[in-house]
Amino acid sequence: MKKIIFMGTPQFSVPILEALCEQTGIEVQCVVTQPDRKVGRKRVLTAPPVKQCAERFGINVLQPETIRGSEELDIMKELAPDLIITAAFGQFLPKELLDLPTYGAINIHASLLPKYRGAAPIHYAIKNGDEKTGVTIMYMTPKMDAGDMLAKREMTIQDQHDTGDLFEALSLLGRDLLIDTLPKLFNNELTPVPQDESQVTYAPMISSEEEEIDWTESARAIYNKVRAFRPFPSTHTFFQGERFKLWEVAEVAGNTAASPGEIIHVSPDELHVAAGDGNGIALIRVQPAGKSKMSITSYLQGATIEEGMQFEQVNC
Repeated sequence: MKKIIFMGTPQFSVPILEALCEQTGIEVQCVVTQPDRKVGRKRVLTAPPVKQCAERFGINVLQPETIRGSEELDIMKELAPDLIITAAFGQFLPKELLDLPTYGAINIHASLLPKYRGAAPIHYAIKNGDEKTGVTIMYMTPKMDAGDMLAKREMTIQDQHDTGDLFEALSLLGRDLLIDTLPKLFNNELTPVPQDESQVTYAPMISSEEEEIDWTESARAIYNKVRAFRPFPSTHTFFQGERFKLWEVAEVAGNTAASPGEIIHVSPDELHVAAGDGNGIALIRVQPAGKSKMSITSYLQGATIEEGMQFEQVNC
């Protein structure tokens, strides 16, 4: 029986934990996750998805604000696990914890390393127009996402995929890859592969400034950004001085000389905006300030919009 400590926080981690709990020959000793947080407009204290999953399986849950120097670290030391597995946990692990397990500490990372080390690899893969992505299982080191790689599995990014789609798909891909990899790891059948440092790129957390649409970019770049930031953190522009969120858009081929951000076509069911490359962006699902998400048809029914009006840029 191999003893495992699992560390994760969001929904991405849940299918992976569920699969571990269903494996014979594995005991999940405890689950480590982030503390409960207040979420939503009503600020309701909510347990992370991984905690909710662990409780369904009757597994003890630890929630340190910071692992280093915590009581929870002492508990993990006493458990003396054979392996630590992390998946979107959200904290750095101290070296004394990384060195604790017999088989080391491994992480399931949602990119094809060494590309996109960091917190937002899925967002960047879509935003940059990549044709493929995947998951990598690697040893954890004190340096972020820099450990030797044990296994990879890739998938194609479809043109309609957004970050929500890939979070779900890569979670399942990572789950299956982990279950296939663990027997080889325990039997010492894997040869760790160092990452090529010359090929390293980073995917840091998305800043609030990055959420704003830059209309001087190409229509393709704007389209990619909207789906990359959907369902979170979302994208926005400004119209008549108010924030205006874009939830779904489409590219429109054209050759307009209109200024970027200018409305170039309006009909009862359509609103097209000029991009920086002379093509257009069709707004499909939007959210005006103070209102709920709506179709562009619903928005146009209650708004006075004319060609030549301008979407504004503040931070771009």
